[in-house]
Amino acid sequence: MTTPPSLVSRNPADPADVLLRVAASGAAAVADAVVKARDARPGWLDGGAGARSAALVAVAEAIEAAADELAALAVREVGKPHTEARAEVARTAAIWRYYAQAPHEPTGAVHEPFGGPGLLLTRRRPYGVAGLITPWNFPFAIPSWKAAPALAVGNTVVLKPAPEATACALRLAEILQRALPRAVFTVAPGGAAEGGALITSSDVVSFTGSTAVGHEVVRAATARGIPVQAEMGGLNAAIVLPDADIERVAAHIAAAIAGYAGQKCTATSRVIPVGAALHPVREALAAALRELPVGDPSDPATVCGPLISEQARDRVTQATCRGGAVLAGGNAPRRPGWYATPTLVEKLPPGHELLQEEVFGPVAALLPADDLAHAVRIANSVPYGLVTSVHTADLNAALHGLDHLDTGMVRVNAPSTGVDFHLPFGGTKASSHGAREQGRAALDFYTCTRTYTLSPTGAV
Repeated sequence: MTTPPSLVSRNPADPADVLLRVAASGAAAVADAVVKARDARPGWLDGGAGARSAALVAVAEAIEAAADELAALAVREVGKPHTEARAEVARTAAIWRYYAQAPHEPTGAVHEPFGGPGLLLTRRRPYGVAGLITPWNFPFAIPSWKAAPALAVGNTVVLKPAPEATACALRLAEILQRALPRAVFTVAPGGAAEGGALITSSDVVSFTGSTAVGHEVVRAATARGIPVQAEMGGLNAAIVLPDADIERVAAHIAAAIAGYAGQKCTATSRVIPVGAALHPVREALAAALRELPVGDPSDPATVCGPLISEQARDRVTQATCRGGAVLAGGNAPRRPGWYATPTLVEKLPPGHELLQEEVFGPVAALLPADDLAHAVRIANSVPYGLVTSVHTADLNAALHGLDHLDTGMVRVNAPSTGVDFHLPFGGTKASSHGAREQGRAALDFYTCTRTYTLSPTGAV
């Protein structure tokens, strides 16, 4: 029997700092976890709405009680700046509280039969075991906004986290397992083999990660005929019209480019100034990026911390060296850890990587547009369609963006980053596959509709 490889989690701000070494679960252990989760599901479901709601409230309270510890762990393991780490932990607790109310929501409807006595009922029921595959960049929030709705409606859960966030996932599991019955929530550390085993054995699959891996997940789940959702890449644009408050907009966009070193699927990757906005946006945004605090993620003043790995850092710095003019940044700071400076480039040649693919770092391209219609065409010209921000004081322009931008989310006079966990989250084209995440949409994804016909005895 092949021994599963070891997983090593390092501090990206100080790669010599090793958080943990742990063996990957192995495919057989993942399959066994799913079997145990399936065995635990009837008790979890039959315990009733009150028990499930109380358990999710207990999770929220435990997360709040451990907030300082969890934030520090996210800072250390995935390099999330202190302020953002604390905000993520607070949001994580709020997610569990939000879904703690879901077990008490209606699960169906009653209909009149077409003819004769009786009842027709529709009812949403859980699938069974939800297999969750999550990334490292939101190590507490993303597993939670997948697991909480799945558990609320009566599924059990097996989570395969990204290897880079193994310590965060195991700590989250400790908190959940104190509040939940045995085997209702399990973490299976590992990589591709463990993810494949989870897809092979689960009843419903939710994935967040890279586009390439997401396509493989969708193919594998679809071949089995099970429900699957996949949240993948983004190449998000910020459109700026001349009537916008340029200084305020520059601060918003700079944070959306370089906050958490640009390691968010909602980060701004392309900035599209319209007409006369080009020169003031170029100057103000370049200045804002140069002034953005870069450094130790444990420092509350830091906005842009390290990249998650040496390979991630190298991809960002190499991408900015392949043509175009650098307006700000474009280099790696001379300090320990995997850092890149916030970067703005312009005059990129057609087909450049920054115009076609998500680099996942603190870098954006400046792309001038002649007018609003031209800006919308530029924004829509990429394979992705997650989120676009539009900055203007003109209601007509804002409405034009809402009507014509081909993205799942449009944010007017707000950064592209930022997620309202009680609303549907997802994109178009290569950004997303399947049903939306978050809000009530998640409750629908983790359940299937059943139709019941109740006829009285002796009815024809």
